Formats: sequence, C-alpha cells, structure tokens
Amino acid sequence: MPELPEVETTKNGLLPLLKNQVVANAVRHRVNLRWEIPGHLPETLANQRLKDIHRRGKYLLMRFEVGILIIHLGMSGSIKVVDSSEPLLKHDHFELVFAHGKSMRLNDPRRFGAVLFSEDDSHSLLDSLGVEPLADEFDEAYLYSMSRNKQQNIKAFIMDSKVVVGVGNIYACESLFASGINPERKAGSVSKKRYSVLTKNIKSILKKSIKAGGTTLKDFSKVDGTPGYFTQTLSVYGREGEKCGKCGGKISRLIQNQRSTFYCKYCQS
Repeated sequence: MPELPEVETTKNGLLPLLKNQVVANAVRHRVNLRWEIPGHLPETLANQRLKDIHRRGKYLLMRFEVGILIIHLGMSGSIKVVDSSEPLLKHDHFELVFAHGKSMRLNDPRRFGAVLFSEDDSHSLLDSLGVEPLADEFDEAYLYSMSRNKQQNIKAFIMDSKVVVGVGNIYACESLFASGINPERKAGSVSKKRYSVLTKNIKSILKKSIKAGGTTLKDFSKVDGTPGYFTQTLSVYGREGEKCGKCGGKISRLIQNQRSTFYCKYCQS
C-alpha cells in the first residue's frame, strides 16, 4: 500500500507539471473505485485552474477555485502524467486532461483507491485525522500523552490515523526496529524516553524514504513511471529469515491486526 512517503513523492512530482494548469476535461473511465467517483466532476472541473496540491496523511488534495479533488491511492494505486494522446493502460480508471496537452491518470489495479470532491477543506475522511508525523507537534510529549492507558500494541498505536497519519506498515516496522522496541509491547507501557527515540526515528525514516522516492514493493511508481528506491535500505520489512544487520540473528515475522510485522526478537524489547 502506498504510504506517506509515496504520496508525498507523488505530490512533489505532480506540482511542477500541473500547478496553474487548466483542466480541459475530467474523465471517469470507471464509475466506481472504493466509492463512486462523483459524476459531476467533468462539469465541475472543466476550465478550472489547478491552484495547488497538498498532502494530508495518505490523501492528495488538489485545490481548485470551486473546491478540492481528494485522491487516495488505496492498496495498489499510482498516478502518472503523460501526453494526452497516449493510449490508456489497463486499470487507468480516472483521468484529468489538461489544456496544455498533458493528462494525469490514476491507475489502480485493485480498485481500493478513491476519487472524491469537497467544496471546502472539510470532509469526513479528513476531519478525524491525527497529527502529521513530520510536523513539530509530533514529538515524545504528544505520543506519550496519547498512549497512556492504551492496551493496544505499539505498532497498531503508531499506525492509528487518529493518533498520527501516514505511518503505515512498512515504516512502522522500520521505525520500531530502529528504536529497539518490540512491536508486541503495549503502547501504554512504553516510556517517554523511548517515545523520544521512536518519534525521532519515525521522522528520520520517513524523510529518508521521501528523498529516495518512496518504497516500491509491487505496484507503486513515481509520476514519471520509475520506482521508489527506499526498498534497497529496508532493515526488517520483507526480510523474514534473513540476517539482522545489528546482531546477526534472524529476522522474524508475526501477524498483528491482520498485517505482517517484521522485527528482530533479539534487538527489540
């Protein structure tokens, strides 16, 4: 699943290509993804200038004078900008055709993504989101206070979008490993000192992944079609049975909340 670094990478790739460009047409090549793509988009967005693109958690927010186009990449989505004359690819489900001859296309094989619209900054999917992990307010004091009396495991806690947004499975595993924290430990039992280490590692790992263009495991690619290269630096994720880079022991895998967790049982306590 594309996580915060992949969405940030997508945003950074789209901005220089599409900001201030005018939409000629919005095309629903498929009527529904996770939810129905609004049928009014061709009329609403025609002749509208794209003022800016932001990211909130794992959502892309494309700001127009008439409102905000909200895009989520789901489990397998990616966005490319191509010449409008290029033929569609299989699973190209939504397209913004721009007057300068380029098209932005959302490709989503598993169709868990979303294309929605809001006339203002408020939307039910955005209103309940927690803090951004790269923001100043995300620190040990915040995470420690939010964790008090929490019985859920620490990995589920930092993946809870109501606590902090965008820390998905890959980066939760990597951050807990870097911090030496066992993913099965209860969030409420982690000390403030260890939360200080964890928040710093979450920030550092996310920034490194953004710089590398995100992580490509299967479906994700950048706006220009190239993969993200953070995969090459993963310490534990996807490395079950391989040697731990810290202690030489074997990386283990367990299932938590229906997701695979990768960790070193010798280094993480």
